[in-house]
Amino acid sequence: MKMRKIIVGEFISLDGVVEAPETWHMSYASPQMFGIMWGLSDSCDTTLLGRVTYEGFAAAFADAPADSPVAAKMNKNARVVATRTLTELSWGDSRVLDGELVEAVTRLKNADGRDILTTGSISLVRSLLRAGLVDELHLLVHPVVVGHGQKLFEEGEGLAFELAEATPLDNGVIHAVYRPASVHSAG
Repeated sequence: MKMRKIIVGEFISLDGVVEAPETWHMSYASPQMFGIMWGLSDSCDTTLLGRVTYEGFAAAFADAPADSPVAAKMNKNARVVATRTLTELSWGDSRVLDGELVEAVTRLKNADGRDILTTGSISLVRSLLRAGLVDELHLLVHPVVVGHGQKLFEEGEGLAFELAEATPLDNGVIHAVYRPASVHSAG
């Protein structure tokens, strides 16, 4: 049996900021970018989210009209939420990740199904990266320096990746796909 991949998809600025993309990303939104995002979502059957991202997405999409194409895409996958504070989830096919993060995500990766998408969820993604559980990073690198906000990688974190693919979009954003490096290490 093939292990499912954890695929992280993030909007990111040139200075590494991933926090609050709604404040700096929207002028770059395009059909080409949505095609990439929906393609990632369509290759997966599960979305793994942290609590804060789950709550924001649930507020926006749980009760959205069924004929909304964005809501239909967001509601398609089952959702698994890494949280220690929520016990009941109101957004459709959602459940709380059971157990300690690394062991629970490893079980999720070993379960039957298609790949698992994680987006937003900065703290969760950082934990998954530290634990070596991320199989692909899909970064939509925006040509903007935000200057403040949480970055994808924490200070002092050493991780190495290999570039698998880089595609410039018409709006100046670059879709970069990275996989964990098998040979190199970062100090």
